[in-house]
Amino acid sequence: MPPETPSWWSPEAHARKRGYLTARGAIKAQIRTWFESDGFTETECGQLQHSPGNEAHLHAFSTAFMAENGALTPLYLHTSPEFAMKKLLAAGETRIFEFARAFRNRETGSRHAPEFTMLEWYRAAQDIGAVMADAERLAQIAAQAASTRALVWRGQSCDPFAEPEYLTLEDAFAVHAGIELEPVLTDAAGLAAAARKAGIETPSGASWTDVFSAVLVTLIEPKLGHGRLTFLHRYPVSEAALSRPIPDDPRFAERFELYACGVELANGYRELTDAALLRARQEAEMALKQSVYGERYPLDEEFIAAVEAMPEASGVALGFDRLVMLATGAREISDVLWTPPALKGRS
Repeated sequence: MPPETPSWWSPEAHARKRGYLTARGAIKAQIRTWFESDGFTETECGQLQHSPGNEAHLHAFSTAFMAENGALTPLYLHTSPEFAMKKLLAAGETRIFEFARAFRNRETGSRHAPEFTMLEWYRAAQDIGAVMADAERLAQIAAQAASTRALVWRGQSCDPFAEPEYLTLEDAFAVHAGIELEPVLTDAAGLAAAARKAGIETPSGASWTDVFSAVLVTLIEPKLGHGRLTFLHRYPVSEAALSRPIPDDPRFAERFELYACGVELANGYRELTDAALLRARQEAEMALKQSVYGERYPLDEEFIAAVEAMPEASGVALGFDRLVMLATGAREISDVLWTPPALKGRS
């Protein structure tokens, strides 16, 4: 019989990845120093929440608080610190960041782990351009801390010091998929027909978002961030998540994603502060989750109230493990995790 794969804690297995792990520490230290030098305060938000997030296709780990009398209160491990950090903005914080432990069920693979580190930050009273510049600078800091000039992943390379590419979703669909997006912004059948011409088959009756996501993931994302960083921005408002509509064209939202080597690194918004619109979006997301997965998460009423009270702000969530992976040239996310997820009995 072939020898059993060594445990992650065997000296040999650990030695193979220790260089990635020490680089991880250097990257974190330099990023923390950069934030602090720019007047940011580091937060430590609680991971146990009444609502883990309200996106239809994000899945949480559920648990419960047991009172002394045995009564149970359902709780979740958060999928990001977003809700808590925005409450801190409402409380008066103006520049905050956090290296947060985050948890997402049903996610594993070369770029995903069910337990991971999310680097999230917010700037009150600043527009989306400010946090896009932050994200670019953090990619540069990571490369410098890892003593390299390039982000690398599986044979692909990206120079974070080169002038970034700024690509709207409309241009991305036209250039990389041959699809004119604007005429089918509210037409699921029309988008599906265009996707079929581009070689993407979707199930009959697929929603507009499902078709959009299939085209984005299959034809567009793999082509982004090669040679230089790509900022994909100006998302259709149906994909706005918690970003606000663009004032002069509310068909689109002030949202971006950052890519390097075909890998999504960050997701940023000019933050939504319309509580009624937020509630409507989250209720729609949970209705979709119920229809697709047979479950829904509660809305966080305090979060909705805080959004209405918080100042104008922009914020970003960046996958810190992915950034380390690309800065060190690691082949998969497990290479840059000190301890892997406990998905097997022997781990």
